[in-house]
Amino acid sequence: MTGSRQAFNPVIAGLAAISALFFIFPLTGLVTRAPWSSMTKVISSSASLDALWLTLIASLATTALALIFGFPLAWLLARVQFRGKALVRGLTTLPMVLPPVVGGIALLLAYGRRGLLGEPLYSATGFSLPFTTPGVIVAESFVAMPFFVITLESGLRSMNTRLEDAARSLGASRLTVFRRVTLPLIWPSLLAGTVLAWSRAVGEFGATITFAGNLPGVTQTAPLAIYISQSSGKIDEAIALSLVLVVVSLAVMIGTRNRSRRA
Repeated sequence: MTGSRQAFNPVIAGLAAISALFFIFPLTGLVTRAPWSSMTKVISSSASLDALWLTLIASLATTALALIFGFPLAWLLARVQFRGKALVRGLTTLPMVLPPVVGGIALLLAYGRRGLLGEPLYSATGFSLPFTTPGVIVAESFVAMPFFVITLESGLRSMNTRLEDAARSLGASRLTVFRRVTLPLIWPSLLAGTVLAWSRAVGEFGATITFAGNLPGVTQTAPLAIYISQSSGKIDEAIALSLVLVVVSLAVMIGTRNRSRRA
């Protein structure tokens, strides 16, 4: 049997083309206005390199935290029935729809020097989380981890659990079932959730600047550096940094999409 082919619909094709152009034109503007002659000089400046390096480190740390803590949470929401489950899911995914600045204020009230947890932590150890590099990671994790949790939970819910039951009935241990059955089945969702969390962390702005500030070399990530460059009239620097983020993010998204389809 051959696969069915949809008849060409000019209305749908036209609307699809408009939708595609809506995304293509802004990126085209970046490419055409990019300072190609001085791109290397702009990107290799100490301020740009510091911002890009901090963005890389913070986003990878955020992704690692999402894997370590988000995986058990997604598993709990997908596989365990308990009272208040809807509330837990709602609170977990709330940062996805909250304005990032609100998230930053909430983080300050919780982990700031006078926050619910930050005050006793500061009194006991003298350590204050805001306006530090770990503070950047916390801010990014707050807004990025929900994307991982919701994606992985969907994958866990949609998988065929009878395959796990069959493997256990044949004597496979829990670890073997997870490694040989569960993990391959949820791999596309796991990969997609990981990339979504990473990309959200790379682009995070509001919660970061509110909770961690904008200290060059300490808390100034690439999005913050782009904002400062644009605000101070350094348009070439803002465009150059923007292009770097676009190229890296696009390469990761395309590569992940291809691997997910093969899986």
